[in-house]
Amino acid sequence: MERLTVVTGALGYSGKAIAERLIARGDRVRTLTNSPDRPNPFGNCLDVRPLAFSDHAALVESMQDADTFINTYWVRFNHKLFTFAQAVENTKRLFAAAKQAGVRRIVHVSILKPDQGRGLAYYEGKLELERALRQLDISRAILRPGVLFGRGDILVNNIAWTLRHLPLFGVFGDGTYKLQPMHVDDFADLAIECADRENDFTVDAVGPEIFEYRDLVRTIGQIIDVPRPIVSVPPRLGYAVSKLINPFVGDVIITREEIEGLMRGLLFSDGTRTGTTCLTEWTREHRDDLGRRYASEVGRRIKRNVAYHRV
Repeated sequence: MERLTVVTGALGYSGKAIAERLIARGDRVRTLTNSPDRPNPFGNCLDVRPLAFSDHAALVESMQDADTFINTYWVRFNHKLFTFAQAVENTKRLFAAAKQAGVRRIVHVSILKPDQGRGLAYYEGKLELERALRQLDISRAILRPGVLFGRGDILVNNIAWTLRHLPLFGVFGDGTYKLQPMHVDDFADLAIECADRENDFTVDAVGPEIFEYRDLVRTIGQIIDVPRPIVSVPPRLGYAVSKLINPFVGDVIITREEIEGLMRGLLFSDGTRTGTTCLTEWTREHRDDLGRRYASEVGRRIKRNVAYHRV
């Protein structure tokens, strides 16, 4: 019998890339999702179940017979429909259900440098979950991505969208803080490699190229042939401007915590480069389409019957 892997969010972003690879190699895949009505590109190859956080028995049943649980579930910011506190408790419920169901191994998606994000609820929540998983006495791997790009990402796409629609681009402070974008397919490959191993470990999920934020924006602008003046703005002013734009795009463009994490250098790793796809090469291949449509985080949480990359 083929091995069964449970993946959260296989109709979404990174979970979809993971499920695609698992199915391609012949694994049985079951997804737990808050969006069971989204178009399912995998047909009968994907067993779709609800994320029934309030029903422990149902969660346990959805984990039955699984060899591995790969968890991509999280939220990007606090919202009236979802909060970090809820995401932490919900994830602990998933861990407990996997343990009770006899799952062999958990692969959990965290964030780069969660221990350096003091005062930032996103990072503190991720750190709390890493600690909870380590205390669970189950085989585990923890992935720590910073920025993912490719096939419907938000950050890189929306940088391109901003360059296409505004006469200039503002960066917070001097814009010299670093980041290492990783392609979502490389991330999926890494997640599956982690699932196949036996030992407990934590790994940074980063791409092969290192950018200062200002240079990343400049590079994308040059490749898509929309170079714009890049100006330094005080973080408070930049955040205020983003809030003015939010209603026009129906989204939260960026949060105070994301600005703080970016400027602290929390999206940069000194560890081994685990991805191989260069953002510059990928951007050149997709230069005509990148940033043509704004990618909405809030929209993807609300329009749950529409394909993820269409929102």
